[in-house]
Amino acid sequence: MCRLFGFRSVIQSQVHSSLVDAENALGIQANSHPDGWGVAYYVQDSPHVVKSAKAALGDAIFKRVSGIVSSETVLAHIRKTTVGNNNILNTHPFQFGHWVFAHNGNIAHFEKKKDSLLKEIPLHFKRFILGETDSEIIFYFLLSQLEKKIDLTKKNVDASLLAQTLKEALAKLISITGEPAKISDSGEAETYYTFILTNGKSMVGYHGGKDLHYSTYKKKCSERDTCPSFSAECEAATQTGFINHLIFSSEPLSGENIWIPLKLGQIVAVDEDMKLTLLD
Repeated sequence: MCRLFGFRSVIQSQVHSSLVDAENALGIQANSHPDGWGVAYYVQDSPHVVKSAKAALGDAIFKRVSGIVSSETVLAHIRKTTVGNNNILNTHPFQFGHWVFAHNGNIAHFEKKKDSLLKEIPLHFKRFILGETDSEIIFYFLLSQLEKKIDLTKKNVDASLLAQTLKEALAKLISITGEPAKISDSGEAETYYTFILTNGKSMVGYHGGKDLHYSTYKKKCSERDTCPSFSAECEAATQTGFINHLIFSSEPLSGENIWIPLKLGQIVAVDEDMKLTLLD
């Protein structure tokens, strides 16, 4: 399967260590996930997406992009092929407007369920489906459901509304394509929906069968004496409901961050104001 990394912060931060330098950084995990990579980062509220069908660890472009990215919002993905050939059109993240999506998993017996999913996607989304993957269709299926309650052109989407609307969308998705695996890495015959979705201001992660972890604070921030945005929430669980950063990762990354595993079916989201929402 694949590996995910998502980062949302009140300040622009480099993510080079998480993608390249950490002991189990995303690039290191590419040893067992060799079928492409993608990094999306936001500049002046606009997503910039760089992708390749090569393995991340040996790709000089991956190292270069990871070294220069400094942003409030980053989404990265490394791919191990399950559905779709190894080419750039099937490589994550997928983008529509401000929205960017990366998925870890697959739909069991996808070809038998594909047409039922496509019937739920209106033409103004469907015509942008360029690849062969179930992941890309899941992305546009979710957008199709979100637009019924949310203005997708708005950059600030309330975290609780986003989480609740996604929960309803996922219930409909599961009714069509089947329940997710109860245990991560149960094999490709199972179905997994784990993903990260962002529009640059709001970010949401969902545990749909594949493990996903999140972090909102560190044991001790190395920049606590110099960072203008330092607060109690940087080194402890929030008491106010607001946080300064949110990180998602398929595995806990080495370093000072405190990692919490999402539970199966749990959604974790933040909005432009960094208000944290957890929805089971």
